[in-house]
Amino acid sequence: MSQQKADYADDTEIDETLDRPADEETVEATVESLEERGFDVVVVDDAEEALDAVTEQIPAGASVMNGHSTTLEEIGFDEFLSEGDHEWESLPDEIWSIDDDAERQAARRESQTADYFLGGINAIAETGELVAADLSGSRIGAYPFAAGNVVIVSGTNKIVPTLSDAFDRLESVAYPLENERAQEAYGVESAIAKQLVYRRETEEGRTTVVLVREQLGY
Repeated sequence: MSQQKADYADDTEIDETLDRPADEETVEATVESLEERGFDVVVVDDAEEALDAVTEQIPAGASVMNGHSTTLEEIGFDEFLSEGDHEWESLPDEIWSIDDDAERQAARRESQTADYFLGGINAIAETGELVAADLSGSRIGAYPFAAGNVVIVSGTNKIVPTLSDAFDRLESVAYPLENERAQEAYGVESAIAKQLVYRRETEEGRTTVVLVREQLGY
């Protein structure tokens, strides 16, 4: 059973000033900055529109992989990928059907080169940089180069003024929540072990950021 942010947010202390949906002026400025840095951007009003925007990005026959993302769960993408009416190759279904641990880990590494890799982000600077971190790197490993195309989904609550603020948000919002989730889901603590600063997309049309005017994920 997937967890929602509300399942563990009440047990976690975060800096709530860095987790509020951005106003329209800030969203517009952020979109402009992202586009100047080579990212394609789609802005939608809610989770339902976000799911439509995401699925419209992916052509029939594409191999699709997703990193863990509370935001993807909240918009219904994980369920759609596993059970929905699509014509994609769902790599998570293939991976988690493998019984052998070593074979499954190898398949997870291979999935980084999926035609389309989807995930979330931990912070977006209004100046256009994206910041994310993982314990294993299984999510952010695909973002810089490995995947053919990347689709990143984020609530506007991830938008902060500067790159320095993005690092603060990672430490004071995303990490405490992920650490709580990891302990409840897996019985282990998380860590900011592998960190990505995505300053620019150099391949035209490769990376799309879907911004949702809601408070989603962490």
